[in-house]
Amino acid sequence: MSDRPGRLEGKLAIVTGAARGQGEAICRAFVDEGARVVVCDVLDEDGEGVAASIGGAATYRHLDVADEQNWQSVVTWCTETLGNPNVLVNNAGIVRAAPMEETTLDDYRAVVEVNQVGCFLGMRSVIGPMREAGGGSIVNTSSVAGLHGVRGVIAYAASKYAVRGMTRSAALELGVDGIRVNSIHPGTIDTPMVNTEEFAHVDRAAYFSAIPAGRIGQPRDVAMLALFLASDESAYCTGAEFIVDGGSSTGTRV
Repeated sequence: MSDRPGRLEGKLAIVTGAARGQGEAICRAFVDEGARVVVCDVLDEDGEGVAASIGGAATYRHLDVADEQNWQSVVTWCTETLGNPNVLVNNAGIVRAAPMEETTLDDYRAVVEVNQVGCFLGMRSVIGPMREAGGGSIVNTSSVAGLHGVRGVIAYAASKYAVRGMTRSAALELGVDGIRVNSIHPGTIDTPMVNTEEFAHVDRAAYFSAIPAGRIGQPRDVAMLALFLASDESAYCTGAEFIVDGGSSTGTRV
């Protein structure tokens, strides 16, 4: 084992949507580099299992990111029990795939509540504790769908564009407090979100063989980028957008 200190040694992170997929990978990567993590999700059994498998550096808390009171209770518990968080990863997200003409208002609002409102509430809830801690890093999960239009997921794309704007505005406001705010823009990552009946019609082999990286993204690909942004290695990065999509936004190989 290396004697070097972990890249997140001494830091305390709150990660949402952490019961599986990208969020789980982020929690594991953070703990591997010395952080303590609060694993947050609405999938209680899965989330508790993730925290238990990680060990003493991880604690699970139920968190519906669209619920203002739930955010307040989780952050209060965190500050009173573990200390002030240094890192927040707003990773929770949902998608409802359908043509715009068939997208109901309820589905549209459900996506916005989780992806957009949840991100806003999360950022707002940690400002005070991070300020008291002397600063921190907020990492917001957007998407390549927040960089260009995507057919069939209008609510998802709208919410992810909103995350970009909120990230930049928050970076402008919070820089004076030593709080950095950046956004991550994953392409298609091999998580439960894309392994549903809604996307069963996609020819995955053909699609991923055509992008520059030649493969689907893995949760760890996103986790390593989140780790960099959470660490002091990215101390001069704020208000920025980081793409992790295997080059799909650049074009195809054929």
